Amino acid sequence: MKASAAPGRACPDVIVIGAGIVGAACARELARNGLDVLVLDRAGIGGGVTAAGMGHVVVMDDTPAEFALSSWSRQLWLDLAPRLDKRQDFVRCGTLWVAADDEEFDLARERRDSLARQGIACDMLDAQQLREAESELRDGFRGGMIVPDDAVVYAPSAAAWLIADASAAEPGEGRVTCRLGASVAQLTREGVVLDNGEAIAAGAVLIANGLQAIDLMPALPMQAKKGHLLITDRYPGTIRHQILELGYIKSAHNASGTSVAFNVQPRPTGQLLIGSSRQFDNVDSSIEPEIMARMLRRASEYLPRLPRLNAIRAWTGFRPATVDGLPLIGPAAHFVDDDAARVPAWIATGHEGLGVTTALATAKLIAAQMTGASSQLPIDATPYLPSRFQTSRVVDGVSKGTAHV
Repeated sequence: MKASAAPGRACPDVIVIGAGIVGAACARELARNGLDVLVLDRAGIGGGVTAAGMGHVVVMDDTPAEFALSSWSRQLWLDLAPRLDKRQDFVRCGTLWVAADDEEFDLARERRDSLARQGIACDMLDAQQLREAESELRDGFRGGMIVPDDAVVYAPSAAAWLIADASAAEPGEGRVTCRLGASVAQLTREGVVLDNGEAIAAGAVLIANGLQAIDLMPALPMQAKKGHLLITDRYPGTIRHQILELGYIKSAHNASGTSVAFNVQPRPTGQLLIGSSRQFDNVDSSIEPEIMARMLRRASEYLPRLPRLNAIRAWTGFRPATVDGLPLIGPAAHFVDDDAARVPAWIATGHEGLGVTTALATAKLIAAQMTGASSQLPIDATPYLPSRFQTSRVVDGVSKGTAHV
């Protein structure tokens, strides 16, 4: 695919399906590479899982690939932060990981050493230093680890900013046009068809609409992880850092069952955003009182004063989770038919709870692959390629075998 847009072209170079944080970041990056982009979303900018999440920009290191993507993308967010305004609520509050006992403290120390070896600023806190960092935490914790450069951002507004920034094209850059209320019904050889029957042709299609990507590519190896969140009234100064229990890492990577873990975020408004829960095989968006109660009981074990605060809203969302815990970023040929006349299809989804964190790096990975510049990337794109999964490809009802890396 050429990294240039043809002036006056009747169709866009790329259709991006999804105006959440990942789709918005991809649209902006593609435009910066000279491509004309049409963003389609069935609702509005920054909705769906983008609006449902916490907006935590955090380095995670469960695997080398997770670390590579999250650490690079966090740096991209830190570089971008001076250009954001108050509406995006970007705050470098840091992440405080709480160690409940000696075992967790030893694990925190191992993680600190690993992160430090890879150039990530982080420090250990003993019990007294932990209390000084967050006085609302109960007594008795062994200590913790602090990662001062982690941040929070209001993701719906950030998605809108990314699209607006891309829409104000500089000379040599492509354009971004956004159509909302446009639900894509299917992919075609030429582009897409909307649910109202309208056909739109394009040079390529990028599917970046989270869990809804399965509607267009049913063979994608993703599943929903339902989560609950709750936000309080305004209590300025109650906490200063994003605070998590070390057990959050284990629960975040569970492959089945229901789990809760302590995770609380200070919003610039003075509110507290409280999580988190994970449930598999549940696509009912209603709030489940039993799960919410478990989540809040867990949070109260860390913040004893929490039950005395007023909650003003609770909601649920669905994280798009792959079976191996890494996103799908790259060509989607293994999940569509192999008709050579089809326009190239690409995917950027499956980020689970790290979509906000990794959006900017995901956009660079996709843009580099689509424009033939992968050799210039600072990280290896291979671990995130959709082709790492085997899948049968069916054309006209006939199996065409399997494909894999």
